[in-house]
Amino acid sequence: MTNRLLLVCISFLITTSLNAADRVTGETFALRSPVLATQAMAATSQPLATQAALDIMQKGGNAIDAAIAANALLGLVEPTGNGIGGDLYAIVWDAKTKSLYGLNSSGRSPKSLTREWFIDNGHSKIPSHGPLPVSVPGAVDGWYMLHDRFGKLDMADNLAPAIHYAENGFPVSQLIAYYWNRSVPLLSKWPGFKEQFTINGKAPAHGEIWKNQNLADTLKALAKGGRDEFYKGETAKKIASFIQANGGFLSYEDLASHTSKWVEPVSTNYRGYDVWELPPNSQGIAALQILNIVEQFDVGSMQLDSPEYVHLFTEAKKIAFEDRAKFYADSDFNKLPVKELISKSYAKKRAKLVDPSRAGREFAPGDVKLEKGDTIYLTTADSEGNMVSLIQSNFRGMGSGMAPPGLGFILQDRGELFSLEEGHFNVFEGGKRPFQTIIPAFITKDKKPWMSFGLMGGAMQPQGHAQIVINMIDFGMDVQAAGDAPRIHHTGSSQPTGETMTDGGILNLETGFSYDTIRQLMRMGHRIQFANGPYGGYQAIQRADNGVYWGATESRKDGHAAGY
Repeated sequence: MTNRLLLVCISFLITTSLNAADRVTGETFALRSPVLATQAMAATSQPLATQAALDIMQKGGNAIDAAIAANALLGLVEPTGNGIGGDLYAIVWDAKTKSLYGLNSSGRSPKSLTREWFIDNGHSKIPSHGPLPVSVPGAVDGWYMLHDRFGKLDMADNLAPAIHYAENGFPVSQLIAYYWNRSVPLLSKWPGFKEQFTINGKAPAHGEIWKNQNLADTLKALAKGGRDEFYKGETAKKIASFIQANGGFLSYEDLASHTSKWVEPVSTNYRGYDVWELPPNSQGIAALQILNIVEQFDVGSMQLDSPEYVHLFTEAKKIAFEDRAKFYADSDFNKLPVKELISKSYAKKRAKLVDPSRAGREFAPGDVKLEKGDTIYLTTADSEGNMVSLIQSNFRGMGSGMAPPGLGFILQDRGELFSLEEGHFNVFEGGKRPFQTIIPAFITKDKKPWMSFGLMGGAMQPQGHAQIVINMIDFGMDVQAAGDAPRIHHTGSSQPTGETMTDGGILNLETGFSYDTIRQLMRMGHRIQFANGPYGGYQAIQRADNGVYWGATESRKDGHAAGY
């Protein structure tokens, strides 16, 4: 009886919220209109970063310069999701060559650390925080690789906004203050964090002014000394000595030998649109696998708020994520069957596993031949037609908690995502890149840029990417409504770290799905949970045929889309 009353109350709240979101324009789910501009557009998760990106383009920089400037500033104003202690991936549409370029700027594990060390020291899995999960930060190298190939302004110009705000301060925005406050009790025990990321032991409050002179000094050193300052200079020496003094393994040699990698984006055609992701070690192709399975069904005849669609999407996700758990890893250490995994013929076979009337409890990974993080996503576009899709993260929000003294940033804990299972594609090895959750995305149509987009939030990311594509192509939403529409987030699938799905996992449904739909899904065997999140953080720029940019931002974040 209590559960029935709870569902009735939830149904009332859902209906009220949904009706409140109705717009006179006919975009039912849109909470605001898209932003339109012709010369430039930026969409980030923090208004100051969006302003910085536009300022850079107005000063003569291009979309690549703007993306670097925005990312550098986000490391200051949104340390709960990113920073120069983390990794970076990007997809760039270059207007000159009319081509897409992919960048994998993820770091590797310490070369001196082994799987056997973890086993011998009583670890059944890699710790989530502290010095042991720290891998080489790749973001700074990513900035310089993007800049060297495509940038126009000096890097000092691109880093100037972040340096300015770090020295002079800025008011902390609401959602960021919330997550910061949640991180302080967990991370304060790790060296360097409390001293550099609290005010008298507490997180800065909403609206409180925050400064970070240490980060300003680090960015000044980068502006003067370039990427080698971070990987071979005094900054590298400070990082390595700090980690090793506190029981970790990351060394100066690990930093000095780091290289990022230009990679070929991979794609699938979804109902006439080419959806692009980056290949593993990231999880991007999971979105392509989901879309390939969903494409086997007539989604256009369904409604977003229907048990048929929610069930289909959830089952497609479960099936794709079993392959994700088995095959997604560092391609330098494994021959990965990427082409086979994202093929249409493989999707047809896997789609047969979907029972239209019953939720699957478990699925095996396919026979092919040879989550909890927080992140920032941003996208920029300029007057020349260049577009950047960029994602960057420390993992687990503020990362490992390890903050090298005097440097003003926290090192990532991506190493946690390795498996300790012997023989696993993603098993820990020295000098190896871990499985990565962060993924940028891009869509082209008729070999022309159509949309640069991303959706942050751990394992939610490929689910979110696929839902955005489906919302726009199958359900006909505009770029803003596609992000505002209620989301599906299935949890509990098998993981690249070795855990397996039990009892079908849990289906989390955001406010906006009707009681009738929820009740039918429960009858089909889905375990439903009403969670506040995470449902991801979305930013997007769509380019219309007449050259107009349509910008969209995330209503669930402190986001901002703007142009000129």
